[in-house]
Amino acid sequence: MDRIRVLLVDDHTIMREGLRALLSYYEDVEIVGEARSGEEAVSRVDDLRPDVVLMDIAMPGITGIEATREIKARSPETQVLVLSQHEERQYVLPVVDAGAAGYLLKRTVGTDLIFALRAVAQGESFLSPLAASILVEECRRRPDAKPAVGAELTSREREILRLIARGLTNQEIARELMLSPKTVEWHRMNLMSKAGAHNAVELTRYALRRHLVDVDDQLPER
Repeated sequence: MDRIRVLLVDDHTIMREGLRALLSYYEDVEIVGEARSGEEAVSRVDDLRPDVVLMDIAMPGITGIEATREIKARSPETQVLVLSQHEERQYVLPVVDAGAAGYLLKRTVGTDLIFALRAVAQGESFLSPLAASILVEECRRRPDAKPAVGAELTSREREILRLIARGLTNQEIARELMLSPKTVEWHRMNLMSKAGAHNAVELTRYALRRHLVDVDDQLPER
């Protein structure tokens, strides 16, 4: 079984120790390193190439948002899952724009962390219900939203995109459409290429802006 290689990034030692202890219960997770600042996180990603970075937002030096943007530029295959105590719009949107695949509130870490970690490691997204609501509302109100109908996509691609926007994994989409997971993955890669997206969060924004999904069809609560 492939293990998810994780880098923990938080300036508080007690938080890193708590995350390490929590994740030690799961055989499919391996903590490959820790970092105490955004700069150190970027450097450690260069050295370790983890599958997922668990990233705090507020740290000394460059912020977690800035570190996320730099990590995605240097190592696009590394996914970033942001852990935050903030529930406000001004925190959620910059995180998504920086390229993070997930936004998880620290108060829900005990129940949601492993699900979020596994999701982003598979190239999916994981947003807290509040973060999902903020993202949908932003796509609804932005003046650059386009009413295009997605004619550049095939009917199958539009079908899969709608399911991605609902938060379904590749395996769940495969079962829903009676396809193989590899076929779904192939369609997902084509969608990301056409949309200029790097993860499921950006694909969801693409779908919302082009009215391929209903704005009220938010990601389900976990």
